[in-house]
Amino acid sequence: MSSRRQGISHKFSLGESEVACERKLQSRFVAVSHVDQMSTKRNTWKSVILILGCYKVKCPLEESEKQVLKQGSFQRLCLSDVSNSSSTQAIEDLSISFAGSKLYAFTLEELREATNSFSWSNMLGEGGFGPVYKGFVDDKLRPGLKAQTVAVKRLDLDGLQGHREWLAEIIFLGQLRHPHLVKLIGYCYEDEHRLLMYEYMPRGSLENQLFRKYSAAMPWSTRMKIALGAAKGLVFLHESDKPVIYRDFKASNILLDSDFTAKLSDFGLAKDGPEGEDTYVTTRIMGTQGYAAPEYIMTGHLTTKSDVYSYGVVLLELLTGRRVVDKSRSNGGKSLVEWARPLLRDQKKLYSIIDCRLEGQFPMKGAMKVAMLAFKCLSPHPNARPTMCDVVKVLEPLQDFDDVFIGPFVYVAVSENGNKHKI
Repeated sequence: MSSRRQGISHKFSLGESEVACERKLQSRFVAVSHVDQMSTKRNTWKSVILILGCYKVKCPLEESEKQVLKQGSFQRLCLSDVSNSSSTQAIEDLSISFAGSKLYAFTLEELREATNSFSWSNMLGEGGFGPVYKGFVDDKLRPGLKAQTVAVKRLDLDGLQGHREWLAEIIFLGQLRHPHLVKLIGYCYEDEHRLLMYEYMPRGSLENQLFRKYSAAMPWSTRMKIALGAAKGLVFLHESDKPVIYRDFKASNILLDSDFTAKLSDFGLAKDGPEGEDTYVTTRIMGTQGYAAPEYIMTGHLTTKSDVYSYGVVLLELLTGRRVVDKSRSNGGKSLVEWARPLLRDQKKLYSIIDCRLEGQFPMKGAMKVAMLAFKCLSPHPNARPTMCDVVKVLEPLQDFDDVFIGPFVYVAVSENGNKHKI
């Protein structure tokens, strides 16, 4: 389902050429140590520190996009202190800490009932955290619980993630509510079992929709709607009084509802942003190959501009219809960013890299603006990248367009052997 977590351990100078930097990034990705991950999930994690926290959006957004859970009724957990053994608040008391947040603490038996005992027929997929199951809940399971289809994520005890990632999901999604963040309904903490329940997103991930074989191409308007929605989700995180750095922005973590509204999911790697005079946070390098910002890979310094780079990669995937990492690509081993970024500012060359499945059905002026936006987001220098507020301002006027280029009609037929032929 989602790409496996990757770790990077190397340095290179920002003075090097972009091509050289990109090649080094691609050649130096190595797997995260299983030892470290296993030790994380084997800890008992008896307690956590509670601190007060609140969020307020600074970037102008619609009123519906400013909605956050009221913080007066519960306290915000501090992820950085999660392993402090001197803490007095036991993790079993999370339900008390989140009183008033409408976050449910489910039993394992209740989640078995909701998912038909985690049956294979209910399985939606599997990612780095573990398998995800489709389920159904109503007030028969819990009084006051809305009747709805849900997605239940169950931690794989032998997987690449552990208790810390599970807790990060609760810390962030348990307190933040926004139209472009997936809604966390509840959680389960029982013995070694760690589960999370979310609203069900019927369209799945952007990755599945955009790169699905033998299906109609995603229309330009839908791509722009998704790009704008995901950008608004990042604005909400970045512009809070206590900023949040998402750190794992990629196509597989953007989920889509029935109307293709984009919602950010999987907050296991999210970090509290810098505060006060600090301009960055330093952290162990984690992420997914192809999406991580070069300065983060080099130094471990994480800022909101790191998310902007990752956003630029996804914007490039939306433009080209190509995966950022594709071993079957015949372009001399170049990454998508290395191959496409030099072409983004040239209108004639740009047309050659835009997803051919669109068959020319896109506005050329709008495409040029999106291409320039992607070019800026992908700058190797963080200060040269726009803020996510700036990104939203560029994308909002592009939602309605009237300069669609009508190119020659090309029908792509797929033969029995999988080869494509233009007719």
